[in-house]
Amino acid sequence: MKDGDLFSGDGRKTPGKRPLADRMRPRNFDEFVGQDKAVGRDSVLRLAIEKGELQSVIFWGPPGTGKTTIAHIISGLTGAKFEAFSAVTAGVKQIREVVAAAEMSMNMRGTKTILFVDEIHRFNKAQQDAFLPHVEKGTIILIGATTENPSFEVNSALLSRSRVVMLGKLTGADIKEIVRRALVDKERGLGGMKIDLSDEAMEHLAGQADGDARVALNALELALAAVTPDRGGVRRIDLATVEGAMQKKALLYDRAGEEHYNIISALHKSLRGSDPDAALYWLARMLEAGEDPLYVARRLVRFASEDIGNADPQALLVAVAAKEAVHFIGMPEGDTALAQTVIYLATAPKSNAVYLAYGRAKEDVNSQATPPVPLHIRNAPTRLMTEQGFGKGYKYPHDDPEGLAEQAYLPEEIKHRRYYEPTERGYEAEIKSRLDRWHRILARRKGKQE
Repeated sequence: MKDGDLFSGDGRKTPGKRPLADRMRPRNFDEFVGQDKAVGRDSVLRLAIEKGELQSVIFWGPPGTGKTTIAHIISGLTGAKFEAFSAVTAGVKQIREVVAAAEMSMNMRGTKTILFVDEIHRFNKAQQDAFLPHVEKGTIILIGATTENPSFEVNSALLSRSRVVMLGKLTGADIKEIVRRALVDKERGLGGMKIDLSDEAMEHLAGQADGDARVALNALELALAAVTPDRGGVRRIDLATVEGAMQKKALLYDRAGEEHYNIISALHKSLRGSDPDAALYWLARMLEAGEDPLYVARRLVRFASEDIGNADPQALLVAVAAKEAVHFIGMPEGDTALAQTVIYLATAPKSNAVYLAYGRAKEDVNSQATPPVPLHIRNAPTRLMTEQGFGKGYKYPHDDPEGLAEQAYLPEEIKHRRYYEPTERGYEAEIKSRLDRWHRILARRKGKQE
């Protein structure tokens, strides 16, 4: 097969030798899709670029979200010389060479140099320090790109001299728009071909790309290579073809539709029913279909309080730890942290006493007049407040041998209200026993007083 002949046998050439994802790289912000908060028309960075007031910047975000593309666009808008290298292969020697060339360009032609450093987090401290004096002097405008949190991976001195711009994953709608543009662009894309991409195939591309435009376009190009034109010259790309290109089966799941709510409901009810196997199955259905793992983690944190509560106080800690683990290591490695948590929650003792208790308190707050805080439990930080009786008569529980003070903490109107009714399950049985014992002690004291 000759260079550029992607479809051997039919004589049709691709619009260029470069991959589709590279050919479709936006040339300006009008062609750029997504990231409106970071580089939208009214964003601080976009306005600074258009006014020629660009400072060093570090783009932080997942792969395929436009970090390198935005750097190229900035270079074109500012008329600056563009130099790029990867922190994986470059060292201090290359930095010095680029800086020397930048100084010459500035002195001879008055042209600024943008130095784009991909994966800047891979530079060690000495390599990052090598940028500092040249960034301060304005010899170079540094644009770094990183998938890691720059707070931990970039020197504080360099970080303080740069603007950090966060880029989020592209949405499914963004990915679809990028794919559509590639299909109709006759100059750089596939617009010179007759292509029929089914709706199911488009949905699968957008979902399994996981916010990475490069993944979607590479898969589209691979799928296109796998089909031959029909008699009308149309290349038809169906779901099965895209599944093969992405090596990922399309699961029945709609992140924004009914099936999304059906499966999260199934997961929640399986956990509540203490069935770890069913809970794991529904978790896998969600994650393997491309659900946001942090959405799942948030639901697990909610479940830990709503359906377990103080029956096992550790459940909330485990769920929050899973959320942190997913955020820290990402996917797919984070799936085991979620699986571990699902098993823990499913096998933990259950209680909705906390959920019911807050509901009762909320109902009182929203349906009744709100009486004032009793004077004896108010703080009295000023003399005037003391004179007004704030804090008067307050009994300090630590002064009591049993740590109990015979005083009301609720307003007089509702002083006998009981919101929290712990169950006999798990650790909540210990809480119930403790509360019952305290009530008995206070009742005995009251009886003696009477």
